[in-house]
Amino acid sequence: MTTTRPRRPQTTQTTQTFTSHDGTELAYRTVGDGPPLLCLPGGPGRAAEYLGDLGGLAAHRTLVLPDTRGTGASAASADPAGYRVDRLVADVEALRRHLGLDRVDLLGHSAGGSLALLHAAAHPDRLSSLTLVTPSFAAVGLPSDTGAEEVIAARAGEPWHAGAVAAYRRVKAARSFAEAAPHRPAFEPLMYGRWDGTARAHAADDPRQRSLTVSEHYYADYTPDTADLRRRLAALPCPVLLLAGELDLWPTAVSAAGAAALFPDAALTVQPGAGHYPWLDDPQAFTAAVAGFLASAAGRADGR
Repeated sequence: MTTTRPRRPQTTQTTQTFTSHDGTELAYRTVGDGPPLLCLPGGPGRAAEYLGDLGGLAAHRTLVLPDTRGTGASAASADPAGYRVDRLVADVEALRRHLGLDRVDLLGHSAGGSLALLHAAAHPDRLSSLTLVTPSFAAVGLPSDTGAEEVIAARAGEPWHAGAVAAYRRVKAARSFAEAAPHRPAFEPLMYGRWDGTARAHAADDPRQRSLTVSEHYYADYTPDTADLRRRLAALPCPVLLLAGELDLWPTAVSAAGAAALFPDAALTVQPGAGHYPWLDDPQAFTAAVAGFLASAAGRADGR
């Protein structure tokens, strides 16, 4: 029997712009109610539209959803080197100041998790909390795919498995995002906990939402100073949530558990049956985990 995911009420979204540090006009959307939560999209190079309302998290927080420069409604960078992950930290800071927030609750998904880590290392005093949702650890020089083969083997009973695994091998072997792009459609089932209509529609939107130019430059010529970054993150004063999907390949739950040691105050949640987009696989579990963490972080801040 085929099951469908429950529909949530549509939430109103407002699009606004701000001028970043170098004069580039960047766009962001706000959706929801409650204190702001700044959400950095991944891809890399995918417009924030794919985050939706993060599984209903907008009922608890006002989600601030910026389009990375060169994606969505944001203007392109005059110099493509401006798309590099470490240089995008200045855009995040410019948005924080534009919002008038002394401190911000920051969430990063996937490659946006790498950007969130770099922002935390550069501006630790500007964060109230850090939420890393199935994040990439490339920015801090840690592997993201430890144990991926075991996760792949555990899904061998899926009808799409053989084709998806073959495509996965081609994506991993590709030398660029453009080279990997033709293989992504066949690979996508491995990125979701359930390969149903919702997942298919979400994956089908990727090419329309993605800027391959941004993708290619996001990590180009970036070499992390891992010793310095780990020293900074080890002194991070705010609480951190690492949320991994049980079935995710990038990062695996094993990789996320290893990365938790980077922080002095980190909680790890592994969402059962979830892939790379856990708010789609089980919106209630995802929202409960993130909203609960944010409420706890706010309570601790009030008690200071």
